[in-house]
Amino acid sequence: MPNYNDYSTWIRNRFAYRVQKISVNGGFTCPNRDGKLSRGGCTFCDNRSFNPSYCQQTSSIRQQLTEGKAFFARKYPTMKYLAYFQAYSNTYAPLDVLKARYEEALSVDDVVGIVIGTRPDCIDTPLLDYLEQLNRQTFLIMEYGIESTHDATLQRINRGHDFACSQRAVEATHARGILVGAHVIIGLPGEDKTMLQEEALTLSSLPIDLLKIHQLQLLQGTRLAQEYARQPFPLYHVDEYIHLLGEYLPYLRKDIVIERFVSQSPANLLIAPRWKMKNHEFVHRLDSYLQTHGIYQGSIFE
Repeated sequence: MPNYNDYSTWIRNRFAYRVQKISVNGGFTCPNRDGKLSRGGCTFCDNRSFNPSYCQQTSSIRQQLTEGKAFFARKYPTMKYLAYFQAYSNTYAPLDVLKARYEEALSVDDVVGIVIGTRPDCIDTPLLDYLEQLNRQTFLIMEYGIESTHDATLQRINRGHDFACSQRAVEATHARGILVGAHVIIGLPGEDKTMLQEEALTLSSLPIDLLKIHQLQLLQGTRLAQEYARQPFPLYHVDEYIHLLGEYLPYLRKDIVIERFVSQSPANLLIAPRWKMKNHEFVHRLDSYLQTHGIYQGSIFE
């Protein structure tokens, strides 16, 4: 067993069968791109870095899921699926549009739940009313891009909201009985080890069920890459990043499910850091480090 509350064990205990997420592009945009807040987006962001080839806005949601199922079913023919609305802000549309797209996904055979990735400033009471009802009918996770708990960092990366906004969204969603996921980036410019430990404690004070963590990656064409070219800031080598995770995990509440530690952007988009390491290789290296040094999630928090 790993020294943290890992997602694979958690999801196996939730379902009696193997479950795989399939990314879906619902055709949404983002208030940080369409001019409501900004047209530049977050300085680190390029959605091409995490959209699989079948996940194209030109395809219907049903077609995307059907193609995604075909990709996985070759190896696991009895697998079931979660429709993962991942690209951009997947609650940023009129409620009738959101209902139609979520329910189209749930109507596909073998889709047993839905994961909705969005910004914390893109929810409201009518949406939460609907999601509370949906949660009674199917498996549902709301996943919020928090990125950092520090307002100075959020301002620097042009996030368009403060941490208090994230806190309100998490608490309001949890109050409806819905599972809450959060996403943060380690290595954002200006953040040091002490700030990251403070972040872990702050996240632990919120009713978060799942947490995605990944390293900062510089991507071609982003404003953060341009900033780095003008004035470089630290980017972590793999062992430095693992050491930071070893400093971070003890401050996280033990029951928070860690969904991932690392992300891998396409080579044609990635500037740095280039670790040349598969995700499973990274996890093995992290697990060995944590076990060797006796580091456990939640040991300091408790």
